[in-house]
Amino acid sequence: MKKSSFFPQGTLPKLLLCIIFVAFVFFPFAQMVLKITPDDISSVFNSRSFMPALTTSLKCTLTTTAISVTLGIILAFCVNRTNIPLKGLFSVLLVLPMLIPSISHSTGLIVLFGTNGILRSVLGMTETIYGFWGIVIGSVLYSYPVAFLMFSDALKYEDGSPYEAAEVLGIPAGKRFFAITLPYLKKPLISAIFSVFTMVITDYGIPLKIGGQHTTLATLMYQEVIGQFHFGQGSVIGLLLLVPAVVTFVFNLISKKQSKMGYVTSPMNIKKKPLRDVVSFGFCTVVLGCLVLLLGAFALVAFTVKYPSNLSFTFDNLVRMFNTGGDRALQNSLIISVIVAFIGSFTAFVTAYFTSRMPSRLSNVLHLFSITSLAIPGIVLGLSYSMTFSGSFIYGTLAILILANLMHFFASPYQMMYNSLAGMNQNLEHVGLTLGINRFRIVRDVILPQSKATLIEMFSYFFVNSMMTISAVSFLANARTKPISLIIEQFNAQGNYEIAAVIAIIILFANISVKAIVAIVTGAIRKRSVKVFVKEE
Repeated sequence: MKKSSFFPQGTLPKLLLCIIFVAFVFFPFAQMVLKITPDDISSVFNSRSFMPALTTSLKCTLTTTAISVTLGIILAFCVNRTNIPLKGLFSVLLVLPMLIPSISHSTGLIVLFGTNGILRSVLGMTETIYGFWGIVIGSVLYSYPVAFLMFSDALKYEDGSPYEAAEVLGIPAGKRFFAITLPYLKKPLISAIFSVFTMVITDYGIPLKIGGQHTTLATLMYQEVIGQFHFGQGSVIGLLLLVPAVVTFVFNLISKKQSKMGYVTSPMNIKKKPLRDVVSFGFCTVVLGCLVLLLGAFALVAFTVKYPSNLSFTFDNLVRMFNTGGDRALQNSLIISVIVAFIGSFTAFVTAYFTSRMPSRLSNVLHLFSITSLAIPGIVLGLSYSMTFSGSFIYGTLAILILANLMHFFASPYQMMYNSLAGMNQNLEHVGLTLGINRFRIVRDVILPQSKATLIEMFSYFFVNSMMTISAVSFLANARTKPISLIIEQFNAQGNYEIAAVIAIIILFANISVKAIVAIVTGAIRKRSVKVFVKEE
């Protein structure tokens, strides 16, 4: 008698997961779109502020993308293609801007180059940071780590064999770069350009604080919804912001389908070139010095009585932060981040297992649904949730913030686990079935132990991003549920830069702590795996 493939193929749980994505991603987005009226469209496009905002967005985003991608690829080459010392330290410290909310970068720049900026006074500058270049500089700090990580990951796993063959054939280094390296980096380059462009054009934190008279589409959308409660007009702008995200999503989808699995048969042989190494080390040091200045500005302001009139050292700002609602906001953020990290990691693992190791047509649909949130910017997802769930029992609670963060950040951890599980031997379950071992035991005793490091990385990703996000939750939080990242603007608007700086340091400290714990645990897991492998050999 032929056994039914219904339960062995996981059809029911796959279907339930698909329904969850439809209910909490596609349905809210459709609701937002359906509520747009012709009057909303005409109001946006006929508005005096629309074209200047669009022009500013494009100019700032294109300029930032060019600088961030260039900076990212140079830093990646310095770390992965030279013999500079402290490579590991540079790799960690150069991505620190990713661990604080985007609006904090603008706060740091104001402290350094604002009207009463420390460096502005020291250098005797006549201009302030507010305006076009303020947006660009803040956005570069916010986005270049993404480009750096993408290029660094690509270069780290590049096969050295073609370079060895080219050297044997006497091909000069310049030609090797254009003939081997550039074609290899073509897809990471295009992906980095799209990713940085999408990040910058959909961010409202930096231009809101440091833009001055320059308004971007994201800040215009924020002002329409938060300031004037024009949800329909905000939805129209949200659809415009969706375009670059959709293009990025489609490109990544196509490129992954077309890409072939590569194997490193020979590691890169990096020869000693003193001049190159000195210049590379100097460049990385200069960039890191700029980051230290920014973080140093937070530390200076956070522990002064009143910036800039009284720079005496004090811990009172930390107490003031907790006494003015910061304690509740920090508690909210920790609760949200921990719950999102646990539920998100579990759900992403289960979903990735179904799609990677139980193939079917429904698995393909579920896989597509799982990565679709990449195409919806956080600010658009948050607005769609606000319009869809307003008046429901979860609106105005931590539950809707948890749900929004889960959906917003699900795709990347899911892909991490999907790639990890897809790389394992696909015959494990078949062998287990032959030996009378059910699928659950195979997962528990074989697959889970091999996936520990990836699971911990997923937990870290969910936690860190939930701690620092402002876009996905800005339309959903109220005074009682507001996370700590959202109260930065509240204190900035009141001129309490000291408390805003304290909050940025708290978020940075929390995220660094989690990252450090993750690095220690994953390192121990990998070390143990190597020992077990050597013992078996």
